[in-house]
Amino acid sequence: MEKITVVKIGGNVIDNPEALKRFLEEFAALQGAKILVHGGGKLATRLAERLELKVQMVDGRRITDKGTLDVVTMVYAGLINKQVVAGLQAAGCNALGLSGADGNAVTARRRDPNPVDYGFVGDIERVDSGLLRRLLEGGITPVFSAIMHDGQGTLLNCNADSVASAIALGAAEIAPADLVFCFEKNGVLRDPEDDTTLIREITSETYAPLKADGIVSKGMIPKIENALKAVEKGVRSVTIKHSENLLNEIGTTIK
Repeated sequence: MEKITVVKIGGNVIDNPEALKRFLEEFAALQGAKILVHGGGKLATRLAERLELKVQMVDGRRITDKGTLDVVTMVYAGLINKQVVAGLQAAGCNALGLSGADGNAVTARRRDPNPVDYGFVGDIERVDSGLLRRLLEGGITPVFSAIMHDGQGTLLNCNADSVASAIALGAAEIAPADLVFCFEKNGVLRDPEDDTTLIREITSETYAPLKADGIVSKGMIPKIENALKAVEKGVRSVTIKHSENLLNEIGTTIK
């Protein structure tokens, strides 16, 4: 394999059937070995409300109690994962839907309950790069939900961005790996309301002043810092872009 591309999509694509169909067709057309990681979107929240489960959030992060874990597993690793896989099959891409437990692909540990107990939320510990290699060499495109396991029989809800970064690092043990985060903007913008202010490239040297000046703020901070860590540990590049730009060069590349 000359390279492996790992792509992550979130709710802005998953919650829009037309956008999802278009994205899956473009992802299927992406050349070379590839892996897709997806988040969950709003469906899990709607289903939890129908089941009268209390949705608890702390600093924008979901508290995953046992009832919520059941719901997100059904939705993320079940319905959404299989809809994505079916869409890829329709686009001519032979995909296989996976949670971390399938094939013991990815293990995680339950997050420390101090200072906040997030419940059944996990942090990634290990990715089986050998399994990824066998699947990719067999012409299979893995599609990962963000439901992992601890190796002791417990499923864990993980952050999809972190899952994508960990899988990209696992892929980098096989071949040069590029990671692409797709979200609702063209990339990192100097003015969040103006798509023409795209920052084409960010490095560890240029990131600090962008953060200090408030150009990079809020939810973009952990995204870029995770990207910089991934590059430091062995991922060739990380690109943040709009899902509609998957096949073109528009986006912010982290090197």
